[in-house]
Amino acid sequence: MIPLWRNRRFLSVAGQFIAVLLIMIVVGILWDNLTYNLERIGIQLGFDFMRSQASFDIGETPISYQPSDSYSRAFLVGLVNSLRVIIVSIILATIVGITVGVARISDNWLVRNLALVYVEILRNTPLLLQLFFWYSSFFLNLPKVENQISLLGLITLNNQGIKIPFGIEISSELSALILGLTLYAGAFIAEIIRSGIQSVPKGQWESAQALGLKSGLVMQLVVFPQALRVIIPPLTSQYLNIAKNSSLAIAIAYPDIYFVASTTFSQTGRAVEVMLLIMVTYLTMSLIIAFIMNLLNHTVQIKER
Repeated sequence: MIPLWRNRRFLSVAGQFIAVLLIMIVVGILWDNLTYNLERIGIQLGFDFMRSQASFDIGETPISYQPSDSYSRAFLVGLVNSLRVIIVSIILATIVGITVGVARISDNWLVRNLALVYVEILRNTPLLLQLFFWYSSFFLNLPKVENQISLLGLITLNNQGIKIPFGIEISSELSALILGLTLYAGAFIAEIIRSGIQSVPKGQWESAQALGLKSGLVMQLVVFPQALRVIIPPLTSQYLNIAKNSSLAIAIAYPDIYFVASTTFSQTGRAVEVMLLIMVTYLTMSLIIAFIMNLLNHTVQIKER
């Protein structure tokens, strides 16, 4: 029998147990200190205020909302607004990233260098500055509604936002936020795509071309599926960054969940509860994105027999 103090399995489990115990003790001490300090200044920790009347307006309400509704309803509106931005930005940034990433390895000199300029400029400029640019310098300077710009008779642009087919109207704040997040994240995704494609051995390209496949089919059927094994892990980080960077919406007055939380804190003074709600919300969204991407990563890995 191996003594417990020399048993690697026992030591590993014991080490993890001690680490978890220490974390729980630290969290318990911090929580006890927080509740004690709040009681000293006469503030009782709780979320009862969420049932109170919000009494503030929200500029964009994809679901029904009135100022007479509760704070919980206002938080739900902010959450839906945030999810709209995150989902659309992830989809568009992926499309932009794949397009630019493939262009980065193009044989055409002009296409390759235009993609390089895009990546270097967008990737090395602060996102907040880009959001200010698209909102203040672009969308707010578009013509008024009566002089709006029409593109191909399908899309119209004015200083109130964008109108696209099927009667969909997108405000200038939402348009600037989606455009800023898409182009910024697309620059990083493009480099991920480029490096993933270049990680595939040249022999794969040559073998596919020897079979008579055209360049487009080689990329689609042979190279890109293999590159996904390298692409997906760093791509997950970019999707998480999109979710977290969406909180910068408050800078251009788009009413996302962080905007609603800030207004709620200003009215109620419940800083701890509001910050806990925000932390849990963003943590949950990040975990869901990571879970989905981990499942996708698992499906593209080579299955060993």
